[in-house]
Amino acid sequence: MLDTRAPFTLRRARIATSTLFAVHGVVMGSFAARLPWVADHVGVGAGGLGVALLMPGFGAMLAMPLSARLTHRYDLRSLTRVLIVLWSAALLMPGWPTTLPLLCATLLVYGACAGLADVAMNAHAVVVEDGYGRSVMSGFHGWWSVGGLVGSGIAALVARADVDARIHFTTVSLTLIVIALLASNWLFPHRQEETTDAPPAFALPTKALLPIGLVGLCAVFAEGAGLEWSAVFVRDVLDHPASTAAATVAVFSVSMAAARFAGDAVVRRLGPVTAVRIAALLATIGALAVVLSKHIAVVVGGFALVGIGIAVVVPLAFAAAGRVGDNPGRSLAAVAGIAYGSGLVAPGIIGGIAHLSSLTVSFVFVVVLTILMGIGARTLRPASVKPEGVAP
Repeated sequence: MLDTRAPFTLRRARIATSTLFAVHGVVMGSFAARLPWVADHVGVGAGGLGVALLMPGFGAMLAMPLSARLTHRYDLRSLTRVLIVLWSAALLMPGWPTTLPLLCATLLVYGACAGLADVAMNAHAVVVEDGYGRSVMSGFHGWWSVGGLVGSGIAALVARADVDARIHFTTVSLTLIVIALLASNWLFPHRQEETTDAPPAFALPTKALLPIGLVGLCAVFAEGAGLEWSAVFVRDVLDHPASTAAATVAVFSVSMAAARFAGDAVVRRLGPVTAVRIAALLATIGALAVVLSKHIAVVVGGFALVGIGIAVVVPLAFAAAGRVGDNPGRSLAAVAGIAYGSGLVAPGIIGGIAHLSSLTVSFVFVVVLTILMGIGARTLRPASVKPEGVAP
């Protein structure tokens, strides 16, 4: 077990973890902002795209339960390095399919890579937070949002320049692989205690984890809907150009990032229950603005409020889950299977509802979930933390 009492070691591990969260976000933001291009390239509408976007969810839900066994068996630094590189390479795939079945198969693998990398880096983040003895998880997720902003911002520029998404994805992917390999050298070489029994191959949520996972489900579903469908909503419903659509994703990402960087201080001041209830209120107001308004400024502002409202919920859910039981990887895998699985399925559900009715009606479901998120806030009560400097 690594002694995390060395401040420089802790600081380097925090920087490295933040970098890998940002890398993960860049991949997601890059893909989300170029979804209109992918849909046009394959030749599908909202219904077909919705079906394709169900596949990442299925891939993640199949792969995430295996994360518990992986985090138990392998050194966390090596595992995180491999999986984040694999996820960066997955960005190469979505730009090539030209048929709906091939796109679905590609996104199944894409989702599996996303889920595995996500659980590994969050498990390492729990180890770093335990070393600090105070809340830093929201900041890590803030860097994920910064990555989403960078990815979607670059995508907005290249979309405006009419650059082929395959060239765009390849350039971003190779750059991220290099960054991930360099940053991962500063991660903790953390390994599970030998006395701890190996978890089952598939981690299912316990009674203690299920309520946490359901609150995370509401937040991640809203996040997935906003990240994956905000660009399509602005282009198809409001009839604005692709550059404006991509910029909406950027606004959503920067709002969420800003709220996450402020999140640790807010949670320490208000407590997680009050913070999540206020956040849920903001997210609900934002989602209602998207549903009820046809004015571009109001809709973009609505997406910004949704981003702010859901920002702190996922970090709090993951931090709480990581301290349930004696294997953070197992607990995170169980909660992630509920929360992130739902988030990856969310775009497909939104597309399915849009196919049956309209994309505007789809976001009514987001309103319902943000309300439920506030109702379930009490499940994220503060847990005791270790004094700063004590090794996990």
